[in-house]
Amino acid sequence: MKIGILTGGGDCPGLNAVVRGVTKSALRRGWEVIGFRDGYRGLVEQDFTQLHDHDVSGIIIRGGTILGTSNTANPFAYTLPPLGSAAKPKDLSSLAFRNFKALGLDALVAIGGDGTLTMAEQLHKRGMPVVGVPKTIDNDLSATDVTFGFDSALRVATEAVDRVHTTAESHNRVMIVETMGRYAGWIALRAGIAGGGDVILLPEIPYKPEDIVAAVMDRKRRGKKFSIIVVAEGARPAKGRMTVASVVKGSPDPLRLGGVSYKIAALLDKSRVGLESRVVVLGHVQRGGEPTAFDRWLATGFGVKAAELLAKRRFGRMVSFRKYSFADVKIAEAVGRLRRVTPSSPEVRGALAVGVGFGNRKVTGDGR
Repeated sequence: MKIGILTGGGDCPGLNAVVRGVTKSALRRGWEVIGFRDGYRGLVEQDFTQLHDHDVSGIIIRGGTILGTSNTANPFAYTLPPLGSAAKPKDLSSLAFRNFKALGLDALVAIGGDGTLTMAEQLHKRGMPVVGVPKTIDNDLSATDVTFGFDSALRVATEAVDRVHTTAESHNRVMIVETMGRYAGWIALRAGIAGGGDVILLPEIPYKPEDIVAAVMDRKRRGKKFSIIVVAEGARPAKGRMTVASVVKGSPDPLRLGGVSYKIAALLDKSRVGLESRVVVLGHVQRGGEPTAFDRWLATGFGVKAAELLAKRRFGRMVSFRKYSFADVKIAEAVGRLRRVTPSSPEVRGALAVGVGFGNRKVTGDGR
């Protein structure tokens, strides 16, 4: 076989480990492997590189992706120059197919999140042999228990929560740490629990401003003159919307969330809680750096499983990790439905049991 690999969407730790896993497994089967540069752009513009064993040796420890990536290179609505324009997206999927056939490829491995895999499913429906690998630090894909990149992002977020404790306690402050996660609160929830946060604000549990203030004041009355608030970028008030930092035209997910932590700080300052508020927005530091041991292990397993699916010609499938074993599902089952935090989940109930608040006093752990 001759296969192509691409990495799409946002970068995250573990991408190189997947590329390595697929490539080494393929080469040991006697296959030929090429890597497309910058996601689907490389497929549309025939920009690729041959991948040999020495090209992927030693990359398991590196963050990012040696192939490059893009979250705007959509072959069905292409806007990148010179073949398209931001003003009028073009459907260049037929060109992608012609390039696929011209290169003599037997299959494509698409590594990415919801947007990348949605495009992969569209290509598969039109006849391209595709296997998907789930990637997102948000951990929000419904067809797998966990995605690689999440554990590494969680490590960064937890360490940040750990570090602000000393400043908060020394200065009698409210420290607000904002994490990524888009429409799912997994990073904020687990970093907040692991880091000993006092209030955790999630997209799945709309907060009430007065309940956040009450939580901080209650701690103050009990002699705790500081508080740690961990807030997901998608958190929103019960009577309001998520905070949008910018809109990126041509992207599968054009809304860029961010800045809600500053609204929380302004709320507390206006409410005269008697404690200064400071904001730490983690942003893209959660995407960078070396992957954790778990993410390296998970990503390698995903790569090997993807090669197995190729060998069996089980196209239109996505590798997944369920009940601590590697499996596969239809790509169609993995996209379009986000895996989000359930307010009645054991994790939320456990946090409530140790005194963590969620900015909404009606949340008791039983779904209310």
